[in-house]
Amino acid sequence: MRHVVFLTAILLSATSALGQDWEGDLLGLHGKLHGSVGVAWDSQYIWRGFDVYDDKSAVHLLADVDLFQTGFGISVAGHRANSSGFEEQERWDYTAYYQNSLFQDQPYETQYRFGWVYYNFPELWSQRFDLQEAHGILSWPKLLPIKGLCPSYAAIRLWPSRSNSTVERRHISTDVSGWWHILMLDYGFTIPGLGAKPGEQMIKLHSELVYNDGVSPMGTNVPSGFSDAVFGVSTDFDFGHGITLTPAVYYQRSMVKAVNPDDEFWVSVGLRYSF
Repeated sequence: MRHVVFLTAILLSATSALGQDWEGDLLGLHGKLHGSVGVAWDSQYIWRGFDVYDDKSAVHLLADVDLFQTGFGISVAGHRANSSGFEEQERWDYTAYYQNSLFQDQPYETQYRFGWVYYNFPELWSQRFDLQEAHGILSWPKLLPIKGLCPSYAAIRLWPSRSNSTVERRHISTDVSGWWHILMLDYGFTIPGLGAKPGEQMIKLHSELVYNDGVSPMGTNVPSGFSDAVFGVSTDFDFGHGITLTPAVYYQRSMVKAVNPDDEFWVSVGLRYSF
C-alpha cells in the first residue's frame, strides 16, 4: 500500500516540477536533471493490503529522476526486512513513467501518470518469480469545492514476468495476474510551522479504498472484492539544502482475510534529498 501512496505523492508534485524554468542543454534536451534519493523505515511493510514481512519492520531505499523536465522519469525502490527469514521476499522495483496534466486552470484539471514497473526478487534463483505491472493514476486537485481536497483513482495491472500465469510463493502456486482499482482522497491543511524553517506546516491526510479482483503475489487465494481501506496522516519537515524528513502514521481496515486477516497500524519515517 505504501507503494501507491509514494506514487500519489509523485503525481501530486508533477505540475510544479514541470513548471520550473528550463536551462542548459544536455543530449539535445533543454533543462536540468532533477530528482531525489532517500531512505524510509516502516514499523511494518504493508503493500496493497498485504503484510509482506509478517509484522516485522522494513527499510526502503528510494531514488527518482525526472528526465530533463519532459514528464518522463525513472525510479528505483528497494525493500528489505529488518529481521531474518524474509530474504526471498526482498524486492527491487524498477519503474519508468510519464506524468503531466490536462485542462490546466480549469475546475476539471486532470493530473495523470502512466507507468510500468518490474518487480525483481534477487534472492530467488529464477526470473520466473519476478513480476511486472502497468498502472495509470488520475488526480483532480480542483474538482471539489473544498480547497486542498483532492480525489484520485489508480488502475493497476499485475502479471508474471514470464508467460506462465502462476508463480509459487511460500510453496503455494498462486495466480498473480489481475487488477487493483484504488480510490483515493487526500486533504492538506496548514498549521503554524514546526520545522527548521519558519512559516506554516502542511499536514496531509490520506485515505484509500482498494478493490482487488482476485490477484495475490503472496501465496493466498484471494476472492474479488473490496480488500482494505487505509487512512493516514503525514507531514514534511524541510531542513533546507534539499533535505526533507517525513514522519507518517497509517491505519488499515482489512476486509478480506485472504489478503490480511488483521487490521494494521504502522508508523513510517522517511528522509529524502532532492536535487
